[in-house]
Amino acid sequence: MFSKTCEYGIRSCIYIYCQTIKGKRPNLQDVARMIESPEAFTAKIIRQLVKKGIVQSSKGPGGGFNVDLEKMKSITLYQIIEVFDGNILNRCSLGLKECSEIQPCPFHHQYKPVKEQLINLYASTTLFQMTEGYTNGNTFLKG
Repeated sequence: MFSKTCEYGIRSCIYIYCQTIKGKRPNLQDVARMIESPEAFTAKIIRQLVKKGIVQSSKGPGGGFNVDLEKMKSITLYQIIEVFDGNILNRCSLGLKECSEIQPCPFHHQYKPVKEQLINLYASTTLFQMTEGYTNGNTFLKG
């Protein structure tokens, strides 16, 4: 459903946030290893997250990536999806440029309620919520 970039972006955020909670700042190599992503690709992903203010970057000794703990409670999965895939859920499921209530594609009316549920789910799920399972060892970022 999401692009590979978006998937890795979400996984990067979860890992960085979990490390921030522990008082650590993972570096690029740590993040790439933990989400099983090539380093160069991970660097591009994290650069976008830093640019959008979702992740913070520090250089020098003790540097790495982290996030403001208060901000973590308000950043939603939907915000991260928008960074990498744009407004993907508001696009036509069949890829038509013009798809609306007035000019629907053949799948529009069946997909619309599902799409609305997904948007609500992603908009109401915070990264803080997603990190809880990972922190407790109940969910995984690779495998």
